[in-house]
Amino acid sequence: MSSTALSVAIPRRYSDSLYGITAAASFSITDILLKVAFASGMNALSLATLRGVVVVIFFIAWLRLSPPMRRHTARERWIALGIGLLFSVTMFGLLEAVALLPVSIAILAYFVYPLLTGLAGAVTGVDRVGWRALLAAASAFLGLGMMLGFHVQDLAPLGLACAFIAALARVATLLLTRACLNQADARLTTWYSMVPSTAVYLIALGLVGTWAIPGSVAGWGAFLGVTATSTLSTLLIYISTARIGPFRTALVMNLEPLLTTMASIALLGETMTLAQGAGASLMIASLVAFQMVRGR
Repeated sequence: MSSTALSVAIPRRYSDSLYGITAAASFSITDILLKVAFASGMNALSLATLRGVVVVIFFIAWLRLSPPMRRHTARERWIALGIGLLFSVTMFGLLEAVALLPVSIAILAYFVYPLLTGLAGAVTGVDRVGWRALLAAASAFLGLGMMLGFHVQDLAPLGLACAFIAALARVATLLLTRACLNQADARLTTWYSMVPSTAVYLIALGLVGTWAIPGSVAGWGAFLGVTATSTLSTLLIYISTARIGPFRTALVMNLEPLLTTMASIALLGETMTLAQGAGASLMIASLVAFQMVRGR
């Protein structure tokens, strides 16, 4: 490669990373706005349902304007529909965790999913994990234990359970996607998964009957912001994965828990003790190390 080509390639690589960085920042905004929406009177099921309807309509329009290059096979379509059921568990669990816990705690508890995905991938033969990755994973779980252990009595057990269940469903989704849908159009996979998940929410809402809309202008603004930022983040992740690959994209996405933690302290008035802060820092650093050693 010539020096001119190299000088062009290096800045482009960094500029392409901005897609993932923006996606992480956008998801962090989503995390904060969720708390505002819940404070205005929404509940997790109502938010998940209304957001799902909006996103489904968005994907209908997007796929009509820009049809996929290749349609799913029948097998891929059924797998994507099944993933949609897992996605409904992930989304509701994460939303309920944010509603019941401090935002920073909920997101960090949920972010055990990259570790669990790598470990489950090693067990099932989908991935390979060496001793360095196992050491990083152990450090991350130690950091999570430090963050939760000192004040676990002050945290809602249901909220923690929802965060961990959401993480497990996310692990299953990632493993299925990697094993069975690696060559499929990601937008179409998302469409097929959004339809059953939204249907599940609509049925659950009809059975439970606890529809709750925002009770203020700020609440409606937060809901619309959540819908916009979460959809934007999804689009940017697609672009980032195409530009810099899934490994670097996953690495950059570790900015989300870091940014969310800082924003929740600055904007929502949430607090962390020194021990919790040390545990959160250890967990985030170990997440980065885990993905870096796996990427070698």
